[in-house]
Amino acid sequence: MKHPLSLNGRVAVVVGGTSGIGRAISLGLAEAGADVVSTGRRSEQVDAVATEIEARGRRSLRHSADQSDRGQIDSLLEACLREFGKVDILCNCAGKIKRSPTLTVSEAEWHDILDTNLTGMLRCCQVFGGHMIQRKYGRIINIASLNSYVALNEVAAYAASKAGVLSLTRSLAVEWSRHGVLVNGIAPGVFRTELNAALLDGSPRGQELRMRTPMNRFGKTEELVGAAIYLASDAASFTNGHTIVVDGGFLASGVNQ
Repeated sequence: MKHPLSLNGRVAVVVGGTSGIGRAISLGLAEAGADVVSTGRRSEQVDAVATEIEARGRRSLRHSADQSDRGQIDSLLEACLREFGKVDILCNCAGKIKRSPTLTVSEAEWHDILDTNLTGMLRCCQVFGGHMIQRKYGRIINIASLNSYVALNEVAAYAASKAGVLSLTRSLAVEWSRHGVLVNGIAPGVFRTELNAALLDGSPRGQELRMRTPMNRFGKTEELVGAAIYLASDAASFTNGHTIVVDGGFLASGVNQ
C-alpha cells in the first residue's frame, strides 16, 4: 500500500519556488516523491532548482513565470500539461515585503505588495484550480504569515495582504472542496533566509522577534517541509480551509521572561 504521506506519482508546481521558503518546499516535495516544477521570474534560479530536483531522482521543468501576468501563468500550466499531463499540487510561495510608515506609504507601493502577495496568488489559484476542478482532484497550499494574525510595526500593506491570504484560503476551501480540491495554508513564523539574515541577526527588530519566539531561535526553512508534505498528501484528505502555523510558539507567547 502507498504510504499516506507519499507523493509518488504526484506533480507539484511551486510558484515563488526558487529561493528561501519556496525552494525548501520544492526540494522537500521532490524528496517525498513528487515531480516538481519550481518557478519564478529569474531563469537562472529556475534552472538551478530544477537541477537540484532532478538530482533527487524526480522530473522537473525549466519554465520561468511572473505571477503578476496571467498570460505567463496560463503558459506555465500549458507547459506542465504538455510535460506531465496533469498538476496535482500547487504551492503559492511568492511574496514581497517593504517597511514603510503607514501614514506616508504610497498607493503605488501598497498596490504592488497587494498584487504580488494576494492578487497574484488568486491568479495562480484560478488558473491551476480550474484544471484541478476539471480533474476532481487537487491540493493547494498558500503561504500566509504571522502577519495574517498579528501586526508588526510599519508593514501594514504586507499585513493586509497576508490577512487576505488567510481569508482567500478559507473561501476557496469552501467553494472548491466539493470538487475534490482542498485548499489550505502554512503560516511561517520567523525564518532566517538570505534576504533577512542581516535584519534578524543585527537589529533590535530581529532581537525582539527572537525574544517573542519561545524556542529562542529562528526557524530553518526545511522545518516547513513536513507541513507542506502533509497538506499535499492523501494524509490530509479531510483537512480543508486550515492554516498550519509553524512558528516556534510565537503566536502562543505572552510573557517569555
